[in-house]
Amino acid sequence: MKQMMIGKRLVPAIGMGTWGLGESISSHAAEKRSLQEGLHLGARVIDTAEMYGDGLAEQLVGEVIQESKREDIYLISKFYPWHAGAQQLEASLHASLKRLKTDYLDLYLLHWRGNIPLTETIEILEACKKAGKIKQWGVSNFDIRDMKELYQLPQGDKCVTNQVLYNLGSRGIEFDLLPWMKEQQIPLIAYAPVAHGDTLGANLEKKKILRQIAGEHNGTVYQILLAWSIHNGTTLAIPKASQLEHMQDNMGALNLSLTENDLKELDRLYPAPKRKLPLAVL
Repeated sequence: MKQMMIGKRLVPAIGMGTWGLGESISSHAAEKRSLQEGLHLGARVIDTAEMYGDGLAEQLVGEVIQESKREDIYLISKFYPWHAGAQQLEASLHASLKRLKTDYLDLYLLHWRGNIPLTETIEILEACKKAGKIKQWGVSNFDIRDMKELYQLPQGDKCVTNQVLYNLGSRGIEFDLLPWMKEQQIPLIAYAPVAHGDTLGANLEKKKILRQIAGEHNGTVYQILLAWSIHNGTTLAIPKASQLEHMQDNMGALNLSLTENDLKELDRLYPAPKRKLPLAVL
């Protein structure tokens, strides 16, 4: 099973995303079973946010983690940029912890950059660490200029990760952001690692080759896309799975290793960027 480091914590390289979960009563039971199955199959990371369903995703996760040992789970949540000030951030954290039914978060992320000075946000995040309410903090949707600015600020280098959109069809961060993060030894958290469904294989030639590679590994196209997203050893992928079968598919990618020929063929189909591109977001 492929693993990677987030701060001082070793975790499986594929976790569970929750964007869009918890918002429908009719699908609640299936989504809960899917997350439970992920934990059963070895997933340890659950990623959520106060934004997801206005807290409904956090409530769903709170139900799920009650049935496991809290120390076995690496729990991530995110806060709005307009909640990044001292008083607002503490209130947001308190509300998230209440919905999640836990005393602490393993990782707390600024969801995207806003107008509140980063120095103020860093100061309160460090205070939350000292109070034991969070173990570590990081950012999300930060491009290279934002990351460099952050790391020049007092205690800015305490940021342990940056969560951005990254998949085989969205490789823009490989031009400058990802190399800089590797140089600073900052792991990446990749959201939407298989894009939207099978859209990466919409082209007939690409679909044929993706299926061929999947067949050679006795896997699925989704597993190939996930295996690619974590093949560098410094990326944590957090695909969403609302159905049991999809979760089982996702977790199976942890044991799939792409060959050098596979990687060359995928590079040919989905070339790395040759120039700076705007940071892709969903």
